Amino acid sequence: MAAAGAGGGGEGKKRGASRSWILFDAAGEERVLDADKYAIMHRVDINARDLRILDPLLSYPSTILGRERAIVLNLEHIKAIITSEEVLLRDPSDENVIPVVEELRRRLAPSSATQHDGKENLSGQHDAEGAEEDESPFEFRALEVTLEAICSFLDARTTELETDAYPALDELTSMISSRNLDRVRKLKSGMTRLTARVQKVRDELEQLLDDDDDMADLYLSRKLAGASSPVSGSGGPNWFPASPTIGSKISRASRASAPTIHGNENDVEELEMLLEAYFMQIDGTLNKLTTLREYIDDTEDYINIQVTFCVCVLVCFYHSVSKVFFFVFLSFAVQLDNHRNQLIQLELFLSSGTVCLSLYSLVAGVFGMNIPYTWNEDHGYVFKWVVLVSGLFCAFMFVSIVAYARHKGLVGS
Repeated sequence: MAAAGAGGGGEGKKRGASRSWILFDAAGEERVLDADKYAIMHRVDINARDLRILDPLLSYPSTILGRERAIVLNLEHIKAIITSEEVLLRDPSDENVIPVVEELRRRLAPSSATQHDGKENLSGQHDAEGAEEDESPFEFRALEVTLEAICSFLDARTTELETDAYPALDELTSMISSRNLDRVRKLKSGMTRLTARVQKVRDELEQLLDDDDDMADLYLSRKLAGASSPVSGSGGPNWFPASPTIGSKISRASRASAPTIHGNENDVEELEMLLEAYFMQIDGTLNKLTTLREYIDDTEDYINIQVTFCVCVLVCFYHSVSKVFFFVFLSFAVQLDNHRNQLIQLELFLSSGTVCLSLYSLVAGVFGMNIPYTWNEDHGYVFKWVVLVSGLFCAFMFVSIVAYARHKGLVGS
């Protein structure tokens, strides 16, 4: 069987991992398959729409579907089909799926394998332990492995995010820089994506817990044992040659479902307890992410307050400097205005004096002309009166102009 598994594994690698499956049965045997979708549909009796949910090229949310003979399970990277006797897990060579394969190999191994190395007086104890393990149906044991794997995986991603996020946020509060801001931005984007993934798994478990009919559909062994033996034994043909352990598989599934068969067929307490345990775990992971988001929001508020305070300080400083420069410029402008006014006053005085002297020069020019006229003879005493009267008139005229200017406020006092 190991050789067949190895050969199947080599053949699966040659044909591509995207179509590779690994099969675990109730007897603890495993084999690697490389089958197309039609062979899978025929083996587990599901339709193409259900199988399309497990296509890695299509983006489907986390889903747990109960069908007549199988459970179709799509939880992030874990894509599996569980029946009452076997588990089909897709892409077993994927690095995220390898731990699931190891856990299925360990948890689904038959308990009788350890009896061959023990002493004869311990065989009864091993039989009791095996009987106790058989009380849980095979599909529930496989479902528990997948739920534990996805919850642990998401919780580990959350822990890694917390380890990186909290120091980065503390560093950002101590020193605001473009490097720290970009680092926090990337962490926040990763947290948003991880929160959406955790929320999808949580919503699927919550929806399943709220509907007893959906949980009842997951009791494959109870439905198989409840059906008549001839009908259940005349299913579709198997791919592989008949195995001598097939009878033990059916009897094991019948014993596993025996406690639920004799009771109420709508009793889902066992599955409900199983789902509630992992619902609480995934809900705790979501609470961690919610706490981290609140811490990021508080840090953003603190950064905004710091930035607002710095902007206010810069604005106040700018206004203060602006006012200082304004007053300096205003005082300088006032001084310039005073000097200009003084120059204007001086110009006014000079212009007034020039006008008065021009009039005095006009009189002198008139009397200084070398033109003969009769009234200039024998009047030498007139010269002093002309000079005196002209000078007094010009001085009076200058004083009058200055007084008029002061009266109108054109010059200062």
